[in-house]
Amino acid sequence: MKKDQNIQFFSPEEIKIFQEQRLAEALAYLQAHSAFYQKMFKEHHIDIAKIKKIEDLQQIPVTTKKDLQLNNDSFICVSKDDVIDYVTTSGTLGDPVTFVLTSEDLDRLAYNDYLSFTTAGLLKKDIMQLMTTLDRRFMAGLAYFMGARELGMGVARVGNGIPELQWDTIQRIHPTCGMVVPSFLIKLIDFAEKNGIDYNASSMKKCVCIGEALRTPDFSLNTLGRRIHEKWNSLQLFSTYASTEMQSSFTECEQFHGGHLQPDLIIVEFLDDDNKPVKKGEPGEVTITTLGVKGMPLLRFKTGDLCYYHDEPCACGRKTIRLSPVLGRKGQMIKFKGTTLYPPALFDILDNIPKIKNYIIEVYTNDIGTDEILVRVGSDDKSVAFSKEIKDMFRSKVRVAPTINFESTEYVLKKQMPPMSRKAIKFIDLR
Repeated sequence: MKKDQNIQFFSPEEIKIFQEQRLAEALAYLQAHSAFYQKMFKEHHIDIAKIKKIEDLQQIPVTTKKDLQLNNDSFICVSKDDVIDYVTTSGTLGDPVTFVLTSEDLDRLAYNDYLSFTTAGLLKKDIMQLMTTLDRRFMAGLAYFMGARELGMGVARVGNGIPELQWDTIQRIHPTCGMVVPSFLIKLIDFAEKNGIDYNASSMKKCVCIGEALRTPDFSLNTLGRRIHEKWNSLQLFSTYASTEMQSSFTECEQFHGGHLQPDLIIVEFLDDDNKPVKKGEPGEVTITTLGVKGMPLLRFKTGDLCYYHDEPCACGRKTIRLSPVLGRKGQMIKFKGTTLYPPALFDILDNIPKIKNYIIEVYTNDIGTDEILVRVGSDDKSVAFSKEIKDMFRSKVRVAPTINFESTEYVLKKQMPPMSRKAIKFIDLR
C-alpha cells in the first residue's frame, strides 16, 4: 500500500489528483478479484477505464448493507490462505457481516490508527490506556493497539469496564491518554469521587473517544461531552468516527472542528436519497470507497450514517474534508407524531437528566401502523412527577414526548448488554 501521510496537508486540488490515481488502482483490483463487482460492472455495462474523476463514480451503483449481508462471500477478493484476521460488523442495522483482512490490510489498519492518533496530537512519548476490547471479532480494538505500536507509544491493554482496574492502571502506569467509549468516563469519574481519587490531577490528559457523539453539528459539546468536561476539565476529548466496512477513520485534531479524512485510505461522498451528491450545508449519507484494501474492498458503500461535511482548510494546516458528528443513522429514523427524530437527539435529552442512571429506547410499530417510542428508565425516583418532568423535557427539546417506563437499573443494564454484544446498546428498533 502506498503511504503518504503528508497528502492531508496538500491543496484540495492535489489531494483530488492523488485520490483519482488511487481510485484507478482500486477499480482495476476490483475488476480482477471481486466477484460481486465483476458482476455489477458487467450488468451495468461499466467500463472502469472511463471512471477517471471522483465525479465519475456517480456512473456506478452504490453498495448497501443489504448487498453485504446477501452476498458476503462474493466481496472477498483473496483465498483463505491469504486471510490473517476474521472480524464482523456490530450488526446494528441487521445481521453482522464477516470481513477478512490480509497481512497488508493489517498494516494498513495500523497506519490508519497511527494517522488517527497523530491527528489528535499524540506522540511517541505518550502512554495509552486501551479501554476497549481486543476480542469478540472487534476490528477496532486491535487497530488501536497496532496504531499505538506504529507510533511507538506504550500501551496498557486493560479492556472495557471495571473502573477499579482502570484506576489501578492509571495510578500504577501513569498513562497520558486513553481510548474509550465516552460514557464510560462518567463511570470512572463516579468511581473516583466515591474513592477519593483526584482525577483532574491524574496523568490522563487526553482521550480519543469512539461510539458516541461528544459534539453537536456546530461542534459545541453536547450533553455527554459537557458532563465529562465540567467534572474532568483537565481531560481533552477527541472524537473519532469509523466502521468495520471502511477500515479507516475520521478523527478530530486539536481544533475540534470535525473528523479529518485520511485521503490516501478512503474516498468519501455525501449522498441524498437518490444517490446524488448533496449541496454544501446539507446533510448527506456518508458513502465510502476504500483505497488499498486487499481482503474485502468496497466501492461506493453507503454507511447509513448522516453527516454534514466541511471542505474549508482547517487551522491545523490540513486541507482535507472534515465530517460533522453523526446526526443519526438513516435506518434508525423515527417518524413520531409528525416529527422526524434520530436516536442521538433522544440520547442527548436523557443524558441531561441527572436522576436517570441508565436507559434504553425501544421503537415499535403500534396497531395503527405508526412509530411509537418507549423509554425504559433506570432511576431511584420512579414517581409520576419525575415521569412528567422527563416528558416535559422531551416536549421542550423535540416537541413530542415518548412513553416512560421505570425499571430497575439492573434490568436496563442487562438489556443494554446482551451476551453477544461488544458494546452497550441504548436503542432497540422493533419495527
